[in-house]
Amino acid sequence: MGGFDYAVIALVVLVFLTLFAGIKTVPQGYRYTIERFGRYVKTIEPGLNFIVPYFDRIGAKMNVMEQVLDVPTQEVITKDNASVSADAVAFYQVLNPAQAAYQVANLENALLNLTMTNIRSVMGSMDLDELLSNRDTINDRLLRVVDEAANPWGIKITRVEIKDIAPPTDLVEAMARQMKAEREKRAQVLEAEGSRNAQILRAEGAKQSAILEAEGQREAAYREAEARERLAEAEAKATRMVSEAIAAGDVQAINYFVAQKYTEALAAIGTANNQKIVLMPMEASSLIGSLGGIGAIAREVFGDGQAQASPRRSTPQTGPASKPVENR
Repeated sequence: MGGFDYAVIALVVLVFLTLFAGIKTVPQGYRYTIERFGRYVKTIEPGLNFIVPYFDRIGAKMNVMEQVLDVPTQEVITKDNASVSADAVAFYQVLNPAQAAYQVANLENALLNLTMTNIRSVMGSMDLDELLSNRDTINDRLLRVVDEAANPWGIKITRVEIKDIAPPTDLVEAMARQMKAEREKRAQVLEAEGSRNAQILRAEGAKQSAILEAEGQREAAYREAEARERLAEAEAKATRMVSEAIAAGDVQAINYFVAQKYTEALAAIGTANNQKIVLMPMEASSLIGSLGGIGAIAREVFGDGQAQASPRRSTPQTGPASKPVENR
């Protein structure tokens, strides 16, 4: 082989090396920055890319996928001078690879310190009770502040979450006692309100019961008075009819009236509690004879003329006076 052959081989090798140096492959999820003589030129996308051999080179390989940054536990002094421990986690994504590569050195360390500093600032401006009960508010404020600070670096902070807030042990015990006292207070208040409501309901029930009972008594008294009135009217009507019959000379009417009263008197005497033995004539003939005597007295009072208004035939009785008996 002569010198010419060696020159051709060297040229072919140089061509292959040049092509290899000019072809760059970028994986998905990454962006590469290209520098020419140390100066940023462009950013190449995922896939097959061509650069100027021997003049251009890859500067930074930036991961543009969303990444997680674990924030370690740190001590925070709250607004009311309570010491708490808090840790967090942040999610970020590179939007501008050139800015992330050339605007800040050690990007992850910068984001970590930025997040820790803002955690102390945000949580230190709040009271302990507000800090423990408003975790969403803390996350929103942290996200807004950290994202604004990282924006010049071409970084988008997608989320900042507080993982845990741990107050001191003695403070936790005091809070537990306070919570227990508050719960006991609410329980006593609820029990008192329940007792008051029960008493009110019982009083309302007693009131309604008394009202209904009074209305029932009034209705019963009204009906009883009405019944007595009807009974008195009936008795008055019966007495008037008997009086009219007697005035018309109807001895049968007065006999019936006297016999009714006589029978009621006997019933009252027989049912009395202080009566044990009753001695009186109970024969039917004695009762009829007594009625006959009463009829004779009535004839003497009203006169013979009225007694003759209705012709009757009398028969002698065994009693003290004779009683006219109508033939049937």
